[in-house]
This record gives sequence, C-alpha cells and structure tokens, in this order.
Amino acid sequence: MLIHFQKYQGTGNDFVMLNNLNGQYNDLSIAQIVQICDRRFGVGADGLIKINTHNSLDFEIDYYNSDGSKSFCGNGARCSVAFAKTLGIDVNNTRFSAIDGEHAAQMIGETVTLDMLSVNTVNQKDKSFELNTGSPHYVRFVEDLGNENIVSEGRRIRYSEPYKKEGINVNLVEAIDANSIKIATYERGVEDETLSCGTGATACALIVGFSENRIGKNEIAVHVKGGNLKVDFEYHGNGAFTNIKLIGPAVFVFKGEINV
Repeated sequence: MLIHFQKYQGTGNDFVMLNNLNGQYNDLSIAQIVQICDRRFGVGADGLIKINTHNSLDFEIDYYNSDGSKSFCGNGARCSVAFAKTLGIDVNNTRFSAIDGEHAAQMIGETVTLDMLSVNTVNQKDKSFELNTGSPHYVRFVEDLGNENIVSEGRRIRYSEPYKKEGINVNLVEAIDANSIKIATYERGVEDETLSCGTGATACALIVGFSENRIGKNEIAVHVKGGNLKVDFEYHGNGAFTNIKLIGPAVFVFKGEINV
C-alpha cells in the first residue's frame, strides 16, 4: 500500500499524519502502522494519526502509538489541528472527536490551544500522584531532573505490579519557580522517553495545583526537552479541574510517501 503522509511535531513529540477523509487508509493494519513509525525501517514517529470524517463534528482523530496501541495524545491532537487546516478545515474554532471524547481547539499562527476534558479525581500515594488526562499518568516531584534516569525509572514503574497490565505514563517533575516546572516523561505505547508529552504536561501542571491547593484559575509553564508548553486550568478543590487548556506549537516537518 502506498501511503502519502505529512510529518508534524509538537515540542519534539512527532507524528505521521494521514488524510483519511475519504477512507483510503481504513484497512491500514497495526503491523503496517508499527512499520511506518519505526525510526530505522519506516518514517519514524512517536505515533500515527489518521484524520477521519465525523458525522457531526469537523473531523475525528484516530491515534495510534508507535507500538500500534491506542490512546489520547495531547500533542498529537494539537498537531492534528494544524494538519486539518491543510485539508481545508476551518481551525479558528474547531471541534473534533478523539478516543476520550469531544474536544475544541483554536489555532493562531503555529500555536494550538487545545481544550482538554475535565479531571475529577487525583489519587495520592505517599509522594506520588495518579490521574487521567485522557491517558493515565503517574507524577512524582524530584529535586533535580539531571540526577534522574527517566527511562529506567519509567520502565520500573510502568512494569511494576499495579500497572504492568494496562500500563501508565511516568512523569518526573522539577519545580523551577511558583508557576513553572520542567518535566521528563516515559510514555507507554512508545515504551521510551519522549521529548514531550501533552497529556503528561497537563497532568504535571494539574498536580502543582492539587498539591498546593491552588483554588481558582492557574497558568503553569511546562518546560519539556523538546520545547515549551503552557497549561491553563481552574481548580475547584478535591481533585476537580475544569477549563483545562494545553497550549503550544504544532509544526510541519516534511511530507512524503512510503510503501508498506
């Protein structure tokens, strides 16, 4: 099958994008998706995204991790909005469907503001936290990210007894100041560190609000290895968050074709 694709990245989180509005890639197999995402034998990406039609919204995001598993991806969703613009879809104020539900987004220049779904529960276990921001996340604060090995620590936690069946994304967080943090993320489905994780950045920002009980509107700058993101949210106490927005760049890299 000849695949025509475009490559996008959002703060270093990279994706192969396919225009599937006419259904031409409906039969793309998981094995083919894994091959396309392979960094040695394919295009190379953290994930693959098909943009599908939707009966009531502007489009549907059909997202696959590089191992073929499915989840919601915040950076992938932002890149999907940028790609959708090239397909003639109005993304000034767009609404689309993803695996976790309906989202709204807005694109100005290369910056995409993505509305995330509300979060109602945070589980705290000693010095770590768990929450779901479209994908499940484990969050722990550290003194110095430079002294941490996110790959070995991420694998240890992800494959530990509580998580090994379903998997969990692992985030280590270092506070920079009151309203900015830097993070490192190990992603399930990629099974490695990624330069950025949108749902992870969101999860870490929310945990800042939760751990310090910051009732009301908040804005947290999140520095990832691939660049900078911003997370806005409103905290209501008891682990309840609304009006969550993930904000950052979505950038075209290149386009091409591959036979799989």
